[in-house]
Amino acid sequence: MAASDAAPTVKEIPGGYGMPFVSPIRDRLDFYYFQGADKYFQSRVDKHHSTVLRLNVPPGPFMASDPRVVAVLDAKSFPVLFDVSKVEKKNVFTGTYMPSTSLTGGYRVCSYLDPSEPSHAKVKQLLFNVLASRKDAVIPAFRTNFTGLFQTMESQLASAGKSDFNKLNDNTSFDFLGEAYFGVRPSSTELGSTGPTKSTKWLFLQLCPLMTLGLPKILEELLLHTFPLPPLIAKGDYKALYKYFSDAAGSALDSVEKLGLSREEACHNLLFATVFNSYGGMKVLLPGILGWLAKAEESLHAQLAKEIRAAVAGEGGKVTLNAVEKMELTRSVVYEALRMDPPVKYQYGKAKQDLVIESHDAAYQVKKGEMIFGYQPLATRDPKVFDKAEQFIGDRFLGDEGKKLIKYVVWSNGPETETPSVANKQCPGKELVVLVGRLLVVEFFLRYDTFTADVGTILLGSQVTVTSLTKSSASSSSSSTTTTNL
Repeated sequence: MAASDAAPTVKEIPGGYGMPFVSPIRDRLDFYYFQGADKYFQSRVDKHHSTVLRLNVPPGPFMASDPRVVAVLDAKSFPVLFDVSKVEKKNVFTGTYMPSTSLTGGYRVCSYLDPSEPSHAKVKQLLFNVLASRKDAVIPAFRTNFTGLFQTMESQLASAGKSDFNKLNDNTSFDFLGEAYFGVRPSSTELGSTGPTKSTKWLFLQLCPLMTLGLPKILEELLLHTFPLPPLIAKGDYKALYKYFSDAAGSALDSVEKLGLSREEACHNLLFATVFNSYGGMKVLLPGILGWLAKAEESLHAQLAKEIRAAVAGEGGKVTLNAVEKMELTRSVVYEALRMDPPVKYQYGKAKQDLVIESHDAAYQVKKGEMIFGYQPLATRDPKVFDKAEQFIGDRFLGDEGKKLIKYVVWSNGPETETPSVANKQCPGKELVVLVGRLLVVEFFLRYDTFTADVGTILLGSQVTVTSLTKSSASSSSSSTTTTNL
């Protein structure tokens, strides 16, 4: 659905911030408990008849000194957050608060650096180098690790009638990333099976201001949303993780002096990029994809199975990058999952100068230094861009018209049609993330014709409990069987 190209009218930004201290706390309660994120933002859009407005974002007092933002909540205004000539990305990765650098070895890692800072290009180039050097390891490592996941899933279904995909995915993804990036499974080192637990604790200390755990409100407000939890809680866990990366990433770290980085700074950045960005993303992305597929019609499962098996057969029965690239419906499904539930829902940037932001209907003046905030699910579910924007439509991005919509898939801190570089803040692993999402769908429908699952919510993503699997009738390993919930 095309938006009007007519010049918009310049207007005052509607909305407001209310009373200092009191209003941000009231808004925080709305956000976490009384409305939830989607309704919190949509209700204010409806009230002010604008997708650009002033409001408070959590966590607010005392975690963040200033909760006031200019929110951009549609597909046209949102991309201002990608333009580093207009917005500064220094220390805004997690928003209006920044976790202690004690959690990252005393360093401000790449995610908190603006591209104008000298270290940004050096660290991002390091990440590009690692990804390029290990590109051929991704598919074999994924297949090996996730074959084990599916085997365990089948065993759990047979014995208990259900299987917690999130828990299996947490363990499997951590091993996969270590093997894919560095050639060393964390579980085969001193970390053993503790890597996911240690990583989750470390992640929690950084992200808990944006979470609700379902505890009594007063308890959560005091423990999670008012003051930062002490980094000491995860000191031992981080030390163990750092040792793994220092050993496993040895060959990558041997070359960092050429980039102008110390070995220590590089190692902390590799840890953050692998655990926070990659592992944290996979904890959300893969259950999200499977959750949407569980809600979809069985006919979509059949179409995916047909496409995937034909492409693999065309490569002599092997899952190759060439085969995956031929799977257009599979790619569309992953894009649609990323559109519906982007792994990172919030984006921030401070205006570098006075600038004008355009929505579909108007233009708004933003002053230098103001914090601009975007809630991505509203932008990627913009009804002025997407027909049936609130529905998961697996083939949405097929055909000429579908391909025109790909630029509005912006989960990576930039349009899907653009390329990460050292000069921007787009995710360096953008292509890898989409590939991993597709590989999950590929491996799943090579093994199974269809499945069912209970889908709920957990922290920042979907909780998927698989309740039945129908094995592929084309599988050479077994005949068609159905495992159902007891």
